[in-house]
Amino acid sequence: MARKTQRKLDKWKSKSWYAVETPVFMSKANIGSTPAEEPELLVGRIVETTVGEITNDFTKHNTKLKLEIDAVNGDVASTRFLGHEITTDYLRSIVKRQTSRIDNNLDVKTKDGYVIRVKPICFTVKRARTSQIKAIREVMERIVRTRASELTFEQFIEEAIMGKLSANIYRNSKSLYPLRRVEIRKTEVLYSPKADVVDTPAAEEAEAPAEA
Repeated sequence: MARKTQRKLDKWKSKSWYAVETPVFMSKANIGSTPAEEPELLVGRIVETTVGEITNDFTKHNTKLKLEIDAVNGDVASTRFLGHEITTDYLRSIVKRQTSRIDNNLDVKTKDGYVIRVKPICFTVKRARTSQIKAIREVMERIVRTRASELTFEQFIEEAIMGKLSANIYRNSKSLYPLRRVEIRKTEVLYSPKADVVDTPAAEEAEAPAEA
């Protein structure tokens, strides 16, 4: 048992640590470090952080970012954006009784050819009628598809995770029925024209959060 433990310790000591950075459009922020015996073994590793950690904005800690290491230069690992999701606890906190929850699930294409799955969600002040829910869902789809077609990938993702896209939906839907909150619950990159990458369940299994 002692030899086995020692072998594990020796293997751990042989690993080097690499700083992990967010993509360029997210200011190449350092989000921690991760170990590997060889730098090439890091490529494809999934890491997670929050918008709050990048921006130092406490109100954004409920927005999780999923990134994938795509290159290593020296002791720095760069990443690409795979998607985002608001936390389960936050979503649960904004669900209220006697109100309507309106979900949508859209696959959209950005101006520069990225395909992104977007899941906006609206909460009404009180319970809405079926016709009102349908109308709001149609506005959600129109706004998301239009903005995706008008913006580059980086611009669209910034609007989605920083609240500008949900604010746009709110402004255009509130006249149909009073809304309490609008969020972009989740995004997922389905296709990247630069790497011809489709996000797969296999990437989920490789998940290894960086250590701050």
